Formats: sequence, C-alpha cells, structure tokens
Amino acid sequence: MSADALKSADKPAPSLHPFRGAVIRGLAVLCPPLLTVLIFVWAINTTKSYFLEPVTSWARDGLVWCLLDSHDDLPLQHPGDPNDRTAVYRGRLYHVLDDNHTFIPEHVYKLVQQSAVPLPITAEGYYRRYVDLTFLRPYLAIPFFLAVFVLLLYFLGKFMAVGIGGFLASSFERMIGRLPGVRSVYSAVKQVSDFLFTTRDIQFTRIVAVEYPRKGIWSLGFVTSESMAAIRDAAEEPVLAVLIPGSPMPVTGCTITVRKSECIDLNLTFDQACQFIVSCGVVVPPQQLWHLRSAATG
Repeated sequence: MSADALKSADKPAPSLHPFRGAVIRGLAVLCPPLLTVLIFVWAINTTKSYFLEPVTSWARDGLVWCLLDSHDDLPLQHPGDPNDRTAVYRGRLYHVLDDNHTFIPEHVYKLVQQSAVPLPITAEGYYRRYVDLTFLRPYLAIPFFLAVFVLLLYFLGKFMAVGIGGFLASSFERMIGRLPGVRSVYSAVKQVSDFLFTTRDIQFTRIVAVEYPRKGIWSLGFVTSESMAAIRDAAEEPVLAVLIPGSPMPVTGCTITVRKSECIDLNLTFDQACQFIVSCGVVVPPQQLWHLRSAATG
C-alpha cells in the first residue's frame, strides 16, 4: 500500500457534529412557536368539541322543537295542476315535501332549497337546516355561546363565594376524596387549576435564594411573610417565611423560615421565577445570565 493510501486511510472521517448542531439549533428555534400554536389549537379544538358543538346541538334541538310547524295531508290549492305543491292553512302558505303528505311553511322550504345539497327528507330535517341557516350561523352562534359561557362562569364564581356555594364545593370534594384512584387525579388537577386560575391570597413580596436543603445548595424561594415572633426571638434577628416551590410544577413545595441575613434578593419577577422553576433551570432571565453581566461590567 502506498504512503498516500496510508495517509488517506488514517485521516478521520468528516465529523457530523456541525450538521447535528445546526439541526438542534433549528429545532430550538422552531419548537417554542410550534408548541405555542399546537397548545392554542388544542385548546380551540377541545372547546369546540366539548362545549360549542354540544351546546349548538342542544340549542338546535330546542329551536326545532319550538319552531316546528308541519301538517299532514292538507288540501292542495289546485289539485288538478301536477306542478302545484302548495296549500293554504290558516292564512299561511305551505309546501308539500317529496313524501306527498307532509307540509311545511313555504319560506322554510325555499330557504332550505337554496342551501347546499343533499337536501333533507323529513320536516324535522328541513327545520334543522333552517335553524342552522338563520339562527346558528357561526359568526352569530360562536360569540353568543362564548358570552353565555363567560356569564355562567361569572355567576358560578359569585355563587361559590357565598356560604351555600362553598358548602356544596367542600361536600363535593369530600365525596371525591372517598373514591380511590379518582381522588389522586382530582387532587393533582385541582392543584394545577388553583395555581393557574385562583386569585392568589399569598402575596410574594420578594424572590430570594436561600441555602436549602443544606449549606452549599441554593434554592429559589418566594418570601410570604416575616414568619412567627417566637422563631424571630429564638433566632435573635429578623426572619422570613419562604415558600420553596418544586420543579417542574411550582404548585407543590415546602415552607421554611430562615434568617433574613441568609437570604439573597434576586432581581426577578414572579413570572420569571416560575419560568425558571418550570423549565428546571433551563430558562434563565436575561438580567441573570453570567456572560451578559460580565460583558456589561467589562
């Protein structure tokens, strides 16, 4: 084997690291907007499937039940005319359907006939299509039902704020707590929903870092109060009650009391702190990035 052949054999193959790194960087850029869109699409489809469509179906059935006006075997206006398909009943013009014995109002028949095929067969089918074309058009029905939904949420919130509402809610939770399996799922879901939607009674006045659970390990925490006087007297200096949230779900954690002098104040907002916790430390606020601070001070 020649020397050139030996050199070419010993030469390492081109590395795929640059290609892989570019693909990973592309995924890092694409994933946040893509996941955001997917979450919103999921929320919209879920709302449509489990709220808008059932409510629209119930509203359609109710309107059809209220509006349905059909009669059987009415006398035609001109029985000798094979093209005459109308009848007058109580001063109102009706049109016979293809079954040759069911009559519905002429304006309902004409409006449905102008719609897309296939055409309904029964009187109830005609009225369902008529209700969709007149009362349940999407640009009218969706805003109306969403407004009704928000109004129901408002009244539900007001009802839960009074004594009877709270009593019913606590009774329901006690009943769920007795169901094995269900109580675990319900408890987890309730913790997440309470964290996202319930107005926080705890005011997180400061975001701090404390050495917890031992010296040398720093944990992020929310200052909730100045804790208890007995602990302050025992420590012989000001103390703080700090909520230490858990990752990746900050709805769980523990409350500790530490000396005020042992807390490091962090220049973070509540939202930035939650992002840091949920991402398990991956998402660091820009003002806390070391290389940016070093460049700014240098």
